[in-house]
Amino acid sequence: VDSSVPNRIDIGGLSAAFVLADEAPRDTYTPIIPDHPATSTIPNPSITPASSTSLDIHIQAVQRLAFSDEISERIPTPSNLQRPPTPTIPLNPHTRPRRRRRSPSPRSPGADGGAGTERPCVTAEEETHLQGDTAGDNLGSRREGPSSPKRQRLMSKDMRHDPENHISTSNGARFNGNGSSIPPLQKTKLAASTNGHSYGLNGHSTNYTNGSTPVTAKLRRSSYYGHDREEVTRLMIQGLNDLGYRDAAARLVHESGYELESPSVAAFRHAVLEGEWTEAEGLLFGTLPSDSGGGVSLSNGNLVHHQGLLLAQGADKDELKFQLRKQKYLELLEDRDLGGALMVLRQELTPLNQDIAQLHVLSSLIVCQSADDLKVQASWDGAGGSSRSTLLSELSKSISPSVMIPDHRLAVLLDQVKRNQISQCLYHNPTTSPSLFSDHICDRSQFPLQTVLELSNNEDQVWFLEFSHDGRRLATCGKDTVVVIYNMTTFRVHHLLTEHTDSVAYVAWSPDDTKLITCSHDHKAKVWDTTTGQCILTIDHHIEPVTTAAWAPTGDTFITGSLDKQSQLCLWNLNGRNLYTWSSDYRVQDCAVSPDGQRLVTFSPDKQVFVYNFITREEEYSLRLKTNLTCINISRDSKYMLVNMEDGELQLFDINSAEVVRRFMGQKQGKFMIRSTFGGADENLIISGSEDGRVYIWHKENGSLIETLEGHSGGCVNDVAWNPADSCMFASAGDDKKVRMYVDLEFSFITI
Repeated sequence: VDSSVPNRIDIGGLSAAFVLADEAPRDTYTPIIPDHPATSTIPNPSITPASSTSLDIHIQAVQRLAFSDEISERIPTPSNLQRPPTPTIPLNPHTRPRRRRRSPSPRSPGADGGAGTERPCVTAEEETHLQGDTAGDNLGSRREGPSSPKRQRLMSKDMRHDPENHISTSNGARFNGNGSSIPPLQKTKLAASTNGHSYGLNGHSTNYTNGSTPVTAKLRRSSYYGHDREEVTRLMIQGLNDLGYRDAAARLVHESGYELESPSVAAFRHAVLEGEWTEAEGLLFGTLPSDSGGGVSLSNGNLVHHQGLLLAQGADKDELKFQLRKQKYLELLEDRDLGGALMVLRQELTPLNQDIAQLHVLSSLIVCQSADDLKVQASWDGAGGSSRSTLLSELSKSISPSVMIPDHRLAVLLDQVKRNQISQCLYHNPTTSPSLFSDHICDRSQFPLQTVLELSNNEDQVWFLEFSHDGRRLATCGKDTVVVIYNMTTFRVHHLLTEHTDSVAYVAWSPDDTKLITCSHDHKAKVWDTTTGQCILTIDHHIEPVTTAAWAPTGDTFITGSLDKQSQLCLWNLNGRNLYTWSSDYRVQDCAVSPDGQRLVTFSPDKQVFVYNFITREEEYSLRLKTNLTCINISRDSKYMLVNMEDGELQLFDINSAEVVRRFMGQKQGKFMIRSTFGGADENLIISGSEDGRVYIWHKENGSLIETLEGHSGGCVNDVAWNPADSCMFASAGDDKKVRMYVDLEFSFITI
């Protein structure tokens, strides 16, 4: 190597100049081999055909030497080497030096799995050029006029390909994050292992014209164990994003060729979350060239015209517009832009003729004095809260799922799988959720089927019992005047409440278990401190027996129901003040407040169920059933109400739609007050007493009768209660003056 002259080597008396692939072209250029399209056809008189053959031999020797020394830069081509003292001949100024392909060498240590720097090798095409040049090839010739340089494709993952020659494997065009498409001339950097190239053992690559390897193309045509491959892939992409694995989701998009959603959907999502309401409405319903603005911007300033998103069957466009414009109206009010809000109310909301009552409520919000007052009056958390996300979620329900996948769809499907397995498991009663790794089934031995203890501190028939919310105590009452509170750790009596003068029909624990309401035939309701056992409040307002009570979820108010017709349903605070009395002309036999605090449910002796809005105190609806009722319960999720009927049937209602979800039959009932309730770890069971002295247990999901257990002899099983803290324990109350405790086979307790 001649260090005095850059980019020149001297071997065996031969001097050669070269240009590295990474360098900019110099002012003078050496000739290019004649097969290059930029080579001139004019003969070069300074290099004779006779000298070309010996020159090739030296060039090959130089190349072998360069490879053995792991020279990372490219050696010159035959046309780059000159014999000294032959002067360098300038080329046509429009030509550019040819660059060689860099490919992995099968002889390099890296190719064998060992460490080492990847060595360059000569491809088959280049070997042909090196060995096939003869004296008649016109090595030094030049062609007339400028021409475009021919560049060979490199296999380096950092090189870019021309999108004009590449067809994507995705189910649509590739788009930037702002929803606009990539310009045709823009280069897209793709990973070498997933951009449609397949690597052979010889280092060659093959570019398939459809952008897919044969394996990828075959996979896209096949199903996934009978499921649509695109649907499964898109669900996985959404699921990975939900889990926070953004890079993995992007990798799956790139490798599969499937996008989670179209650019229009992405732009619509962006518009809603950013409060761009005109754009959101145009994207949802479509635009025409005659529309104001000339089109819809996809967040990058480009205007496009489209037909809108595909809506789900039965979707009401006016209702969707009303929701969008309602949000727009509220945000203008929040910003105190009263003029703009009034324009939206008059010109955009009113013409839709949707929900006139709600429109009146919206118009009344204009008088709100501040943004905080607006949020309270509208029950709305503002533009900076979750209102936009909630709106997007609601709108997505009216968009075709094939266009916009519902939120967290994979999680919903997995939840459905679990619920289906639970519905098929008769004795499902664990506190943990079933695993997805195996089919779920519970053993019968884990179900509370045996009676291990009888509690007999009541002196007469036991009519009612209820566990505390923490499961540590059990309160019982009945025909006698005493209320007994048991400790569930030792099964010993914790307190005896003895101030009533007549039978006690009902008890209710406060949400924090620190207080207990008792309802008696002596026309009184009492509130007790469960720590001390002292009475802290007496409601002496009713003129007939007090039959039921229920706490508000906050624990600071409660309801009492009675058989009198003047004040049969009252709301009280802990000071004994009557806050509200529902005006109704029926006797209240039972009541329940939903755990979410939204509804109050009662029933009367004339076969009617009444459902009230517990917040507004207004009646929402009523149901007239075919027979008399004996009790009512609401599930912990506030979705269902369970009604016990005199004809021996239990009915499960959807509390929102008032539709019967399921019926449970088998127990005996007709003369007495028999109660039922929800049971099991996640309330997947229905349990009831019976007039035949047995306990009946059904599966809530499929309605099948699981067990019929021998209960109390010599009378009815009046009530049952499942321990909310111990899924393997429930209790029953009977006419035999006893409370029976049912547990599983693995239960152990302290001997009394």
